[in-house]
Amino acid sequence: MHRVKVSTDKLRVLQLVRWQSTQKTTSSYDSDSYQYLQKSETPMLHFQPSLRRLAIPKLEKTCERYLAALKPILNDNTYSRTSIIVDQFRQSEAPQLQKLLVEHDKRNKHTSYISEPWFDMYLKDRAPLPINYNPVLMMKPDERPEYNDLLVRASNFIISSLRFRRSLKENLLKPEVYHMNPKKSDTKTYQKVTQLTPSGIATYVSYAFNAFPLDMSQYQGLFGATRIPEMGKDRIYREADTKHLVIIKDGHFFSMDVLDEQGNIEAPEVIEARLKYILSQQTKKTEHPVAVLTTENRDTWAKIRSDLVNDGNAEALKTIDSAIFVISFEDGQFDESNPTALFKQLLGGCGYSRWCDKSLSLVFNKDGSASVSFEHSWGDGVAVLRYFNELYSDTKTSPFVHPETKPADKVDISRVVRPIEFTLTDRTKQAIKQAQLNHQTVMDSLNMNFMKFESLDKKKCKTYRLSPDSIMQLGFQLAYKKQTNRYVGTYESCSTSAFRHGRTETIRPCTQATKQFCDAILSKDRPSNAELRSQIDQCSKIHGQLTKEAAMGQGFDRHLFGLRHMARTNGIGEPALYADDAYKTINHNILSTSTLASPALMLGGFGPVVQDGYGIGYSIQDEFLGTVFTNYAKHTNGSEFVDCLREAFNEITNIVQSVPKTAK
Repeated sequence: MHRVKVSTDKLRVLQLVRWQSTQKTTSSYDSDSYQYLQKSETPMLHFQPSLRRLAIPKLEKTCERYLAALKPILNDNTYSRTSIIVDQFRQSEAPQLQKLLVEHDKRNKHTSYISEPWFDMYLKDRAPLPINYNPVLMMKPDERPEYNDLLVRASNFIISSLRFRRSLKENLLKPEVYHMNPKKSDTKTYQKVTQLTPSGIATYVSYAFNAFPLDMSQYQGLFGATRIPEMGKDRIYREADTKHLVIIKDGHFFSMDVLDEQGNIEAPEVIEARLKYILSQQTKKTEHPVAVLTTENRDTWAKIRSDLVNDGNAEALKTIDSAIFVISFEDGQFDESNPTALFKQLLGGCGYSRWCDKSLSLVFNKDGSASVSFEHSWGDGVAVLRYFNELYSDTKTSPFVHPETKPADKVDISRVVRPIEFTLTDRTKQAIKQAQLNHQTVMDSLNMNFMKFESLDKKKCKTYRLSPDSIMQLGFQLAYKKQTNRYVGTYESCSTSAFRHGRTETIRPCTQATKQFCDAILSKDRPSNAELRSQIDQCSKIHGQLTKEAAMGQGFDRHLFGLRHMARTNGIGEPALYADDAYKTINHNILSTSTLASPALMLGGFGPVVQDGYGIGYSIQDEFLGTVFTNYAKHTNGSEFVDCLREAFNEITNIVQSVPKTAK
């Protein structure tokens, strides 16, 4: 972990100047400079009406892409049988399902064809949320040690989050735009032109600058939302005008007001005082932590929650559900020599302090280390990562609470900080104990490993004319082949947020090209480095094409998913393609991967999606390639996979260093 070194005297002067400056602007806490993170001249949803709709792929292309993805993971006989099944599907059932999907899409022009079934997929799954669904992003520490003080950092995170929320709520957050070349397009000219352009065509004008506005509909799910467990299918509850947070400490719940009667963010010293009061409570870990129930199977939790409501706890649950977000205080501490120890706790939760149903949670440990955890059904990483980055930047450059800040003296604590009490029957207490046992069993079975590879990084990849993402994915394929001598279903998430209500599409990184390279480098008659380098370039070319297709919504996974949804919702018998072992094989994602690119990120990850698989969160930095691996110890060997991956990256690095440039 890199820390900036600044002389002590100089640092104190800078802090004093910054603090004095801030005190002048925040003495009137209702000023716009305090209440809003941004007041964008271009409205946040300016591009939304003109965002392109997600196109439904052509059947022929989907069938071709599906078979291409199956080719490297099936033997010849199985592939031949599947080819026949796919051809029958294309000629018989698929045209009718495609027609139904197109008609359904035309009737719902306000959204995308994948949005509704994708929500259903999440909300109908009965698996527990921790490990299976809720990811975690751990933030880098502040470069100024005193700003990592728990009270100071948590107070600043609350304030910055509320500033972000207010800008979002009032449509003043800067629109999210992906600039292909920011130096040329992210300019005042671009902003002025697009501001003056009517919303109905603003997106197309932005395209002329090679800048692509992104869908921002998911941002509404960040705050004041909770996934409510119900039998068979959960629902998402949202409360727009709430004024409080929920704080969980040692299993005890507190409601803490953070907005005044007019909806303004309370002054920094007031928020700090309220938070200090909660932190000062000498609470012991509760014997019956209600929060652990949110780690249960969703139907099990739905039954218990219904009992809780009937036992007089409806108001307590509503207070949690309607909170702007949840803050969890935990006892962990970051150890740079063993980062996965804390990160495993962050991913799985201790069972005392996480309300896993909440759309957004901030988790703080006693050393001030901070993380964001989120429930996944309401949206994907784009909105959360934007919030994550803004939070990091705002608390670093414009903190409103400083080590010198004195919490407000006159605060009516009993009015603004209220304990949330539950009435628990013996039946519910027993359910809590069982939930603790169930969750601990899962946590005990979960392994986590971290690898930091410094011989290759984003800068070096550019020097060697390599795609960093394709190199990471090639490394995973080679490592798994080394470990198991197999090629398996591999999932890489790709956002389709350039389209209205886009979600994600799947990149399938295991290709015939990656298989050819892995077979060649592991063969007894290993080719020359020049030939292997040529194969790496081919892998990169194909991976780049797959990435472009996925980002444009032109993969095959979501299309096949949508066609299946049409069959089920229209009472049509499910086509043989979905019962084929090949379909099950490619959707048994043993390597589930996602890249996490952020200057604020220290570690990020998620659990395996299948028992015999790996959850791989990776980050491509300017100085290194970093990867967090999760696996279930009884089924896979995570440390062995990491060793194989290090070998794979070393071999790839040696090849590209020996043949550094390719012919144009």
